[in-house]
Amino acid sequence: MAQEEFPGWHGTTIIGVKKGGEVVIAGDGQVSLGNTVIKGTARKVRRISPGGFDVLAGFAGSTADAFALLERLEAKLEATPGQLQRAAVELAKDWRTDKYLQKLEAMLIVSDGKQMYVITGAGDVLEPEHDVTAIGSGGNYALAAGRALMDSDMSAEEIARRSMAIAADICVFTNGSLTVETLS
Repeated sequence: MAQEEFPGWHGTTIIGVKKGGEVVIAGDGQVSLGNTVIKGTARKVRRISPGGFDVLAGFAGSTADAFALLERLEAKLEATPGQLQRAAVELAKDWRTDKYLQKLEAMLIVSDGKQMYVITGAGDVLEPEHDVTAIGSGGNYALAAGRALMDSDMSAEEIARRSMAIAADICVFTNGSLTVETLS
């Protein structure tokens, strides 16, 4: 089968919400190949602790590529303990300039409980304007829902869960099997 005929992997939806001194990153569990669900319970949100410093990371895109990026992020955090922004910028610079890393197809949302960033292969390190961000195939749906719910009395976790439920109702590449990680 020619490369352009291969149906391609689709997944996932990840949302990050920062509210009331709490940061939540939530992700669904669906991985699809073309129009077929391959797995419904993948874990695409992780807690990493380089040097005892907790960071939440959620990824969308190729799983193997995302794990390679998470390993690099951990190494950057070990080299710059407690400096998420610096580690994120260093990872983005490497990702943009390294010939091996340039081929990686994934995006990350990372947070240390104080700061939250989206890191892309284009060299972007983006801090959300409204304390909510989302990536992946259902990311725009989750982002719109999250932005609408930010003014409510809901907690960060409640907003993340409700936003993911809305995205799962709309996006065929998103399901309701969630992994949720929280930092206070």
